[in-house]
Amino acid sequence: MKVKDEMDSLVKKDTDHLWHAMHRYVENQPTMVAESGEGSWFTDVNGNRYLDGVSGLWCLNLGHGRQEIIDAAADQMKQLSYFPLTLSHVPAIDLSAKISQLLGGSYKTFFSNSGSEANEAAFKIARQYHGQNGNPGKYKFISRYRAYHGTTLGALSATAQANRRMKYDPGVPGFLHTSPPYSYRSLFGEDTEKSDLIAAEMIDQMITWEGAESVAGVIMEPFISGGGVIIPSKAYLTRVSEICKKHDVLLIMDEVVSGFGRTGKMFGFMHSDDVEPDIVTMAKGLTSGYLPLGATAVKSEIYEKFKEAGDHTHFRHVSTYGGHPASCAVALKNIEIIEREQIVNRVDKLGESILGQLKELIEHENVGEVRSVGFLYGIEMVEDKKTKKPASDQLIGSIIGKCKENGLIIGRNGDTVPGYNNVLIIAPPLSSTEADLEFLVNTVKSAFYDVKAYIRTEKTSRQ
Repeated sequence: MKVKDEMDSLVKKDTDHLWHAMHRYVENQPTMVAESGEGSWFTDVNGNRYLDGVSGLWCLNLGHGRQEIIDAAADQMKQLSYFPLTLSHVPAIDLSAKISQLLGGSYKTFFSNSGSEANEAAFKIARQYHGQNGNPGKYKFISRYRAYHGTTLGALSATAQANRRMKYDPGVPGFLHTSPPYSYRSLFGEDTEKSDLIAAEMIDQMITWEGAESVAGVIMEPFISGGGVIIPSKAYLTRVSEICKKHDVLLIMDEVVSGFGRTGKMFGFMHSDDVEPDIVTMAKGLTSGYLPLGATAVKSEIYEKFKEAGDHTHFRHVSTYGGHPASCAVALKNIEIIEREQIVNRVDKLGESILGQLKELIEHENVGEVRSVGFLYGIEMVEDKKTKKPASDQLIGSIIGKCKENGLIIGRNGDTVPGYNNVLIIAPPLSSTEADLEFLVNTVKSAFYDVKAYIRTEKTSRQ
């Protein structure tokens, strides 16, 4: 913990020089400054300790302080500090082979620095592939409303969140958006599987109406995460996969959040039957956030088209730091730990047995729906269950604030859809102990009922 003079100096430097991501400027309101971390917890410069209920930005899957991961980075830096993947190095070779093994097929992997970059590479690969496969008119991409695919301009164009795109449009041409499998607010009723299959058929219809000869790919997260934790039925993704094959459209699975165990499977698409993505993008849990790394894994038969003779048939794309030796070494060690500690199985089990207690919040008068898969929970807040009117920022902020007061950080789907930023998000590190998870559940429940009592007091005082 820092003394007051040090703190004042640090806060001033922060205010004067650091531009925070997603930060609304508020006069004289310093941000939280972290100083150390251990497991699923971090401590700020004032000595306050918090459980990180959103894994940083959905990425700190194995928590802070994993010495094996730290040593893997240091050892690699000592041996080979940097080397570009215009050539090759051992950690990248080993990691690309491991990714193919995890995906259960033969893939070629292009490395970058982040999920946004991984998706940018996927779009360029898809367009070039179709052009070299005799279909140069295939350039459009379909994504779903509420989905997030990144912050760079192409990835932002795929992102169908109005608040994220506001003041940055027009985006890259050729990106189309359709309805998500969101039965809670579907026009087709709350029968989840029926509603979801209608949403899938809307993709089929869009491809037909746009002209299949113009559509290059469909990009989707298996579970929409930052857009409100929207969980489709298993049949949905299977049907989308069939539709893509029918129209010779590439299925791009964005596993940036859901990959590496977050959902109780190694990858989210593995919850559905007969789904073999053409391209899989990943980041975040690939290294558990210890170093930046993104990856775009492409089926080997697609890569074959990039081997043909010609001056411009190769993939003319480069990332200076993509596939950095230390990042690849960290990813390999991260995956080794996930497998050795059977993280995927424990997420599948504890996501129901302990975190599953959060589903009891459905009885709360301001909870419309609790959606979950593995260690990914979304609690949709409403003012009224019957009308489903989204809860106010004040109500949602009060619950987040109560949790923070009691040592827990949770999130929300901020800056997504105007008027519908009303979903609380809980996604703790996958290595969280049972005691950590019990603390999380108890703290969230306590915050809900503290706020409920406050609301009733306010209503009474106004009468």
